[in-house]
Amino acid sequence: MIESMYQVLRPSQSLWVPLRGCRYHVRQWGTPTPGTTPLVLAHGWMDVAASWQFMVDAFSEAFVSQRPIIAMDWRGYGLTETPTTDSYWFPDYLADLDALLDTLYPGQSIDLVGHSMGGNVVMMYAGTRPERIRRLVNLEGFGMAATQTSQAPTRMAQWLDELKAQRAGSNDLKPYADAAGVAARLMKTNRRLSQDKADWLALHWSSPGPDGQWRILGDSAHKVINPYLYQVDEALEMYRRISAPVLSVEAAGDSLGQWWKGRYTLAEYHERLRSVPQSEKAVIQDAGHMLQHDQPETLAHLIEKFSH
Repeated sequence: MIESMYQVLRPSQSLWVPLRGCRYHVRQWGTPTPGTTPLVLAHGWMDVAASWQFMVDAFSEAFVSQRPIIAMDWRGYGLTETPTTDSYWFPDYLADLDALLDTLYPGQSIDLVGHSMGGNVVMMYAGTRPERIRRLVNLEGFGMAATQTSQAPTRMAQWLDELKAQRAGSNDLKPYADAAGVAARLMKTNRRLSQDKADWLALHWSSPGPDGQWRILGDSAHKVINPYLYQVDEALEMYRRISAPVLSVEAAGDSLGQWWKGRYTLAEYHERLRSVPQSEKAVIQDAGHMLQHDQPETLAHLIEKFSH
């Protein structure tokens, strides 16, 4: 496994930032240059900041030398230290991002990239704090299917039931005998992921416990459903307030359709994007949901071109 391990071209250094009761872990690539626009990377659900490594390695030297690049482990993920909780609230991600930017880049506009859940966060944040964002890249952050108010009682009941299951340990994440088992899990989930990248990711996506078992660095409480309904009208109001140019990047494989099975479609997502004042769309071929793993060179080129 070690001999085949992915070889990092641009190592990151770790920063630790106290934020809203958490001790946030932030990876930073390159040497920050005063007066340059930072690039901030926001990972998705059950992922970690290290997931961006392949894309960062694919950036040109000219691009990396012009700006600081950082990626945080969201609360409840990776190496970020988070108070014990039995569920997570989406607005906390926006508040954490806001506090992080105020700490590291006070009064400065940034370029912001978000993947999946992180893509949903950055779209909402850009509509809430439009003055903070110079360029915005949304990687498969499609939002959620529309809901009806009639779903509210059953949704609340489901949340309560899942909290009970969480307390009972029913949501505990599966342990693995070793890092190789974690790598195999990653490759099973993403058939395009190569062995060398899976081996490297496994060491950052999981860690061994006192019992020798390897566990994913994600709090099982993330699996608990949110009790509130997704309101499309509210999301669109956020979209309308985004002042930065937005690049929406999708995989050709239509992962949205695979998840929602007709309950929410790419056509609906594209219609929602019409609410964004300045947006363009790009599609990456031979890629699934994990664009930054499947086609890091193509994605890096798109972001460089868009961020000029």
